[in-house]
Amino acid sequence: MARSSGRPAALVAAGILLSRLAGLVRQRVFAHYLGLTDAADALSAAFRIPNLLQNLFGEGVLSASFIPVYARLVAEGKDEEADRVAGAVAGLLGAAVAVIVAAGVLATPLFVDLLVPGFTGAKRELTITLVRILFPATGLLVFSAWCLGILNSHGRFFLSYVAPVAWNAAIIAATIVAGRSMASERLVVVVAWSAVVGSVLQILVQLPMVTTLARGLRVSLRTAHAGVRTVIRNFWPALVGRGVSQISAYVDAFIASLLGQGAVAAISNAQLLYTLPVSLFGMSVSAAELPAMSAVQGSAEERNRVLRQRLEDGLERIAFFVVPCVAAFVALGHVVAGGVFQTGVFSADDTRYVWAILAGSGVGLLAATLSRLTSSAFYALGDTRTPLRFAVIRVALTTALGFAAAVLLPPLLGVERRWGAAGLTATAGFAAWIEFLLLRSRLASRIGESHFAAGYLLRLWAAALAASAAGWLVWLWARRLGPVAAAVLVLVPFAAVYGLLTLALRVGAARDLVRRLQR
Repeated sequence: MARSSGRPAALVAAGILLSRLAGLVRQRVFAHYLGLTDAADALSAAFRIPNLLQNLFGEGVLSASFIPVYARLVAEGKDEEADRVAGAVAGLLGAAVAVIVAAGVLATPLFVDLLVPGFTGAKRELTITLVRILFPATGLLVFSAWCLGILNSHGRFFLSYVAPVAWNAAIIAATIVAGRSMASERLVVVVAWSAVVGSVLQILVQLPMVTTLARGLRVSLRTAHAGVRTVIRNFWPALVGRGVSQISAYVDAFIASLLGQGAVAAISNAQLLYTLPVSLFGMSVSAAELPAMSAVQGSAEERNRVLRQRLEDGLERIAFFVVPCVAAFVALGHVVAGGVFQTGVFSADDTRYVWAILAGSGVGLLAATLSRLTSSAFYALGDTRTPLRFAVIRVALTTALGFAAAVLLPPLLGVERRWGAAGLTATAGFAAWIEFLLLRSRLASRIGESHFAAGYLLRLWAAALAASAAGWLVWLWARRLGPVAAAVLVLVPFAAVYGLLTLALRVGAARDLVRRLQR
C-alpha cells in the first residue's frame, strides 16, 4: 500500500517518548545537583565527546547501510541470508569499535583540548577523567543500534527505542543516591560509571528478542555475501555523512566553551529539549518508513509513486507535530525550560538563558526534522552519497555563521558574550533550511515532485500562533506559581487549543490522530 497506517511510527514515537522522558528526568536531576557549574560543563562535554563514536557507527549509519539490505532480504523471505548478513555486520562492527575505543581512551587529552579548548586546569582534568570512563560505555551502545536494525526490519519498533530507559534509569538512580552526600566533582565521576552499567543494561534488554527473530545468527567477519559487501559499500558514505553532521555538534561545543561558564551545559540542556521533536516525530516516522520504503517492489514507475505517496504522508505527519513545538520554544520557551530544569541550584536566570537558546533553535527545527525523512528516501534508493554532499554544505554554513554570530556579534551589539549561544542555534537553523531544500530538489529529480496539501502549513501555523497566544494569557496568571505547575497549566491549554483548531481547520493529520486514539 502507498499510504502508511502510522502504527509503526506511533510505536517508534511511544518508545522514543518514554526514553526521552527518562532523559528529561535525568537532566532535571543533573540540574538539581549540578546547576550550570564547572562540573556540569565537564559532564556535558564528557558525554558529548565519546558520543561521536555512537553517532558515527550507531543508528544513523546502520539505518542508512544495514537496514535497506537486511529488510529487503527479510521481505523476500531469505531469512538465512539475512541472518548471515546481520552476523557479519555485528562482527565487523565489533572489531572496528574495539580499536576505536582503545585509541579514544589513549587520545582523550587531545580530544578535550581540540573540542573544548576553553577548559583549563581542574576543569580540563575532570573532563579527561570522565571521557575515559565513558568511551567504553559508548562503544557498547553502538551494538544497541545494530539490535535496532534487526528489530525494525522485523516490524518490532517499540523495544529498541524504549531500551534507553534502562540506561537513563541507572544514571538517575546513581545520581540521586550519590548526590545527597558528594561534592559535584566526585558526583560526576559516579555518574560516568553508572553510564557504563546503563549501557550494558540497554543491550541486555534487546538481545532476547533479537536472538528470537534471527535464530540463525552467527557472528563472523566474513564479507563473501553480496549483501555484506553492499552494506560495507554504503556504510562509508553514510559514515562520512554522519561524521560531517557530527562536526556541527562539536563545533557548537567548541564555540560554546569560549562563551564563559555554563554555556556548554546550557546548550546541552536546550538540545535535550529541541531534539525531542526531531527524535519523536522526525526519527519515528523516518525509522518506520525506511524498512517499508526499502522493501517496495515493482517497476521503477510504481516504486517512485509509492515512495512519493509515503514521503508526502510522512512529511505532513511530521509538520503537524513539529510546527507547534517551534511556536512553543519561541513564545513559551521560559515555561518549557523552567518546568524541566528550574530546581535546586538551577535558577530563573538560567531558565531565561536556556529559553534564548531554544528560541534560536526554532529557526530551523522544522527543516531539520523534515530532512530526516527525506534522507531516508535516499537511503531506501541505495543512495548514501547525496545526503553526504548536502550535509557538508550545511556544516560549512553552520561553522562560519555560528562563529560569527556567537563570538564576534555579541561584543558589537554590546551584550555579554554568553548570549551568543542563541545566535549559534539560530544560524544552525538557517543552514538546516538550505540542506532540506537541496535534498528535496534532488529527490524530486529522482522520483518526482512531492508536495504538502494546499494551505496545509498555513493552517498549522495559524493554529500554533493562536495556541501560543492562549498560552501567554494563562501564563500571566500562572507565573505566580512554581515552574512545574506553571508549565502544566500553560502547556496543556496550548496543546488543547492547537488540537481543536487543527480539527476545525480540517487538517488531515489531526483527524487521523483522533481516529487512532479512539481505536
